[in-house]
Amino acid sequence: MISEERRSEILANLSSGVVEYDEEQVREWAHIALEEGLDAYDAIMSGLAAGMEIVGDLYDRHEYFVPEILMCADALYAGLDILKPHLSVEASRAPKGQVVIGTVQGDVHDIGKNLIKMMFDVGGFTVHDLGRDVPLDKFAEEQIRTNSDIVAISAMMTTTMMGMKKIVQAIKAKNPNVAIMLGGAPLTRDVAELFGADGYAEHAGNAVQEAIKMIAQLRRLDQEDDPAN
Repeated sequence: MISEERRSEILANLSSGVVEYDEEQVREWAHIALEEGLDAYDAIMSGLAAGMEIVGDLYDRHEYFVPEILMCADALYAGLDILKPHLSVEASRAPKGQVVIGTVQGDVHDIGKNLIKMMFDVGGFTVHDLGRDVPLDKFAEEQIRTNSDIVAISAMMTTTMMGMKKIVQAIKAKNPNVAIMLGGAPLTRDVAELFGADGYAEHAGNAVQEAIKMIAQLRRLDQEDDPAN
């Protein structure tokens, strides 16, 4: 049984490896976590995801920018590659939910979309990534096919943004209970609300922040549900 002191040390090193975008450190401590019997889900959520919470705070304070976030994401994925195959016990957990995500037709910008996909993935969501330049009807079709709880749609140009209203209307007409989040540079909160969306992210960084907050809430809920706590 791993001691609480050793657990804290391992988690701190996983977290700091993500924050300092040190892939080798993350890989090393991910292996140590497994060798010493630390629960893989604990290592992911309380180590890697906790590191991304710090990254989000640094971004919010304008100490980190998109390039740093991308490097932190690479470090996080380096750890996930090692830890995720060992989620055998946690595999029986009910999925947190399903998300359809994509960038609208005519738009090939996908950095923000890819970052959000990563955080949903870390949080235990099943993610259906439609990619970029996605035909408008495809979002509603994929939501129906997968019965997903959330549809996250990105646009980085005013011309492509206008298609979002049609997407929201098509999805809501078929399933009014689906939560739809819009994001991208040309949008405002008022426009997102006018389009009928349930959520809004001003730009990629805001979207990342929202996803990180979601992961933090999931971690708190997991800890509350854990009888060991």
